[in-house]
Amino acid sequence: MSDFQYLHTMIRVRNLDESVKFYTELLGMKELRRNDVPDGKYTLAFVGYGDEASHTVLELTYNYGVDSYDQGTAFGHLALGVPDIYGAVEKLRAAGVKITREPGPVKFGKTVIAFIEDPNGYKIELIERK
Repeated sequence: MSDFQYLHTMIRVRNLDESVKFYTELLGMKELRRNDVPDGKYTLAFVGYGDEASHTVLELTYNYGVDSYDQGTAFGHLALGVPDIYGAVEKLRAAGVKITREPGPVKFGKTVIAFIEDPNGYKIELIERK
């Protein structure tokens, strides 16, 4: 048993309200808490599928006045499991979400995946989990 617990992943966003809306309204997460730090010129919003004590969550960081970021080449993607990937992708497409890989099996495998982008261009892999 490890003494470590994976708590959250942090990504920087250019519009906090737009990002919170994407993750809560379109991906079904809940906004768990928000912390505005005027002296530091940033606001944090934590979103997830359950409380922070027992679930890994996503920290959305908005730095005042910053409207774009270079995501670099080291970050890959976030991954979410969904029971019906085809239905999920169609709902997201209807809401205007950018689909960067249509649902289908991975190369040389059977797992069905798709990729979407959040409003900041972060890649999110959807993995069908029945």
